[in-house]
Amino acid sequence: MKKYEQLFFDLDHTLWDFDANSKLALKQTFDELALNDQIKDFEAFFSYYQGVNHQLWEAYRNKEIRKPDLIKKRFEDTLSHFNVEGIDPVEMNEQYLELMPLQTKLFPGVVETLHYLKERRYQMHIITNGFTEVQHRKISTSGLDVFFDRVFTSEAVQIPKPDKRIFLHALKCCNSKKKTSIMIGDSWETDILGAKGAGISQVYVSENMNISDVPLVDMGVGDDLFTISADRAHLKTYCVKKVENLTKLF
Repeated sequence: MKKYEQLFFDLDHTLWDFDANSKLALKQTFDELALNDQIKDFEAFFSYYQGVNHQLWEAYRNKEIRKPDLIKKRFEDTLSHFNVEGIDPVEMNEQYLELMPLQTKLFPGVVETLHYLKERRYQMHIITNGFTEVQHRKISTSGLDVFFDRVFTSEAVQIPKPDKRIFLHALKCCNSKKKTSIMIGDSWETDILGAKGAGISQVYVSENMNISDVPLVDMGVGDDLFTISADRAHLKTYCVKKVENLTKLF
């Protein structure tokens, strides 16, 4: 498929294995701060932190809280839940964010797929919700920087996905046309509906394909690739179960 020229990727949960890398970074932070003296079950700590962090990021995307609130409260609330004393939540956050970008686990087939797309001369960019310095370090440390021309973070643009303005900003900066651009991501609300609202076609990457209210139509390439009826002639939504299945689409 060469109707698309510019491919815009999400980073976390799409290319970079956020859950695995976050857990590794938090375990290192946990150990370095000797939190096992006060908390015996790291898995319980991590699970609770994930829930708090998810809620705070939702509030941040909805502009209900600011960045300083997010980086303080995610550890403040978690430490408070486990009755931890003597740990500064802001310092813990700084230590965690130092370790997080050093983790390099990508999803299976990501590097091979990006090589394939680059060889076919697609121009590739990243649109990501996250803190600019952390996201750029993740991309560099994991070796993804060689594949992407531009990186757009919600912090730098000051507009988070799913707001259509961040997608339109990226298109303008890359001199891209809507008809020849496509967004690839794992979040139905943030990546897919966000890009759709901006008039850009999308690829939904999901192992579960949990879209009960949307009809999926098999494109004839097995169980790994689907398409959803387009609203407009150029606007399409595709679904793949894994990033490596993008080679069947492009």
